[in-house]
Amino acid sequence: MDHLDSLGSGLVLVGFFVVAFLYAAVGHGGASGYLAVMALADFPPETLKPTALGLNILVSCVGWMQFWRGGFFSWRLFWPFAVGSIPMAFLGGYMQLPSVVFKRILGGVLLGAALRMVMRPVPEHAGRPVAWWAGLTVGAGIGLLSGVTGIGGGIFLTPLVLLAGWANAKPAAALSAAFILFNSAAGLAGHLTAAASWPGGFAWLALVAGSGGLLGAYVGSRLANPQCLCRFLAVVLLIAAGKLLLGQ
Repeated sequence: MDHLDSLGSGLVLVGFFVVAFLYAAVGHGGASGYLAVMALADFPPETLKPTALGLNILVSCVGWMQFWRGGFFSWRLFWPFAVGSIPMAFLGGYMQLPSVVFKRILGGVLLGAALRMVMRPVPEHAGRPVAWWAGLTVGAGIGLLSGVTGIGGGIFLTPLVLLAGWANAKPAAALSAAFILFNSAAGLAGHLTAAASWPGGFAWLALVAGSGGLLGAYVGSRLANPQCLCRFLAVVLLIAAGKLLLGQ
């Protein structure tokens, strides 16, 4: 399992399963959580982005199908964000930043994701259609950030959609799952175009994350969302963010 052989592989795999479960339950791919686990386990910097994007594709696809089958997905809500995000995610994935710069940007993103998780839930007041220019702008900004760092962007898109009143919780989760899927695919395509490298041991991580994502998506689309457990995950993100921001 390449890098996994040199560390506590069992704990790493458990971490990936828990992250996939929690994120898929709310329509997310889990990239910020995977990145946090990998940062804490000292994965090589060049493996972080492709691993997170690859797992995002798998888990968000599972989540999207579950929410779609539940009747929560809307193409009309999705398309403005997708049109803005996909080309920018490819561009971000293509960009190969110096290791130190990448770590600082990623640390900032994980810090923002952690703070988002400890905030109170956004009240629901859906009813306003998405203006095409707003969807394109939001999608482009999150898409570029997603491609550069390897996150899917759902952890930032979902609260924006709820705050703007464009959708309620489950339609927003369905939107985020689809957004993450296409965003991550574009970002990974950009990365592989610039650096045709693939992390070792990915199949094991994909198997574990896929299992967690399948279970989490089922829980999120049919039962209560495990929001209370996200506070524990926020602590993990904060620790990983501190390591990336303060480390050498």
